[in-house]
Amino acid sequence: MASGSCLCGDFKYELSGEPAMTALCHCQECHKLTGSCFSTCLMIPEDKFSIATGSRPLKTFTKKHESGMMLNVHFCTNCGTTIYKTADAEKFKGLVILQAGTLDKGLAMDMEKPNAEFWTKYRTSWLEAVGPKQYNEFE
Repeated sequence: MASGSCLCGDFKYELSGEPAMTALCHCQECHKLTGSCFSTCLMIPEDKFSIATGSRPLKTFTKKHESGMMLNVHFCTNCGTTIYKTADAEKFKGLVILQAGTLDKGLAMDMEKPNAEFWTKYRTSWLEAVGPKQYNEFE
């Protein structure tokens, strides 16, 4: 069992089992969400993700992604930390797209290397390929 939280600690979650996939995403939405060149995502089946008792409710922001899908960003109303995303695209149905950096106790440091990269056409030129599967979009 793994756990995670936002920066202020008002929102906490738990995970059971392994992610369906780990990936870096270089899409422009992830650039904006993270303030960085990519996001590190764990695709978690919804039934393996649970909100801890007493957590402050998250706020949801919805935006049409460049791919055409509707992207829902779930974040802490107190500190603004993006915890996870959901999307209406078929390939993401039933998945929580968790921001790996929200895992507690440095668990993100222990995770295996991502096995895919999405939206590599926006990858920063100085960053080398990481995952064995490289996709220009969500293919």
